[in-house]
Amino acid sequence: MMKVQDIQETEVRQILEIVMDPEVPVLSVVDLGIIRNVEIIQSSDGNIVRCTITPTYTGCPAMDVISMNIRFALLELGFKNIQIKTVLSPAWTTDWMTEEGKQKLKAYGIAPPNPQHTVCTPDAFQKEEAVQCPHCNLYHTTLISRFGSTACKALYKCEDCKEPFDYFKCH
Repeated sequence: MMKVQDIQETEVRQILEIVMDPEVPVLSVVDLGIIRNVEIIQSSDGNIVRCTITPTYTGCPAMDVISMNIRFALLELGFKNIQIKTVLSPAWTTDWMTEEGKQKLKAYGIAPPNPQHTVCTPDAFQKEEAVQCPHCNLYHTTLISRFGSTACKALYKCEDCKEPFDYFKCH
């Protein structure tokens, strides 16, 4: 077993891959791209692990739970000095999600963000985009509400298979 003082930043990131998002439990905080930075800081009291995170939305209610779960995961491995820092700028973007995370969303029944957006602007929300149904993979879908089960998702309905589904919005 590895000694806590010998751990590297990459190993902390591997630990964080088991910390799941409480709102979408198939995604880890790494899949979501909310882990901005991991630092191991040498201290006379032992190593300090500092994780910098960015919420998917400012005021995201899941961030307190996510911070607590990050802390618990690190405590279980023997870390005692843990700092979790929240940074709001630059704002989180779906571009930070892993491709594996986007595939996990689709398998879970949530349409992942469309890749065509290179920059999200207010204009991107004025037109209805073609969103692929995660159930039948067709694009004959209709926006029901700009807000779905959480603020980071919109509610759509597939006109072919008739299933409603959340779409992880581009932002």
